[in-house]
Formats: sequence, structure tokens, C-alpha cells
Amino acid sequence: MEEDINKLTYSQAVSELEQIVQKMQSNDCTIDNLSQYTARSLQLLKVCKTKLTTTDEELQKILKTLDDSQQ
Repeated sequence: MEEDINKLTYSQAVSELEQIVQKMQSNDCTIDNLSQYTARSLQLLKVCKTKLTTTDEELQKILKTLDDSQQ
């Protein structure tokens, strides 16, 4: 987990989130690990939100350009 979290792809972040959920649901999950998993999940969710927001903004610009060119 040393990598720059912002370099993760959306798919990588979601995949890691899924792995964390599995770990949290296992009987081996301790309170000590729960805090660490929660903190990492928050980081990953922020990455996903940023990527989704950026993609939405880019798509909105493209759609606006298409609308403007058709008028």
C-alpha cells in the first residue's frame, strides 16, 4: 500500500475495496485491523469519487460540444 493512491485506476480501487470487505466479513478480522481497513477504504472511496466526478465532467463537456455543433 505504499504506492501513490491517486495512480490507481478506478477498477483497481474497486477491486481493493472488494477485498477489504471480504477481509472485514471474515472471522479473522480483529478490531485492530478494522481501523486500518476502514481508513484504507476511505482513501479508496475518495479515489473512486474523484475519478467518477472527473469522468462525468469530461462527458458533460463532450456532450455540450456536440450540442453546440448541432445548433
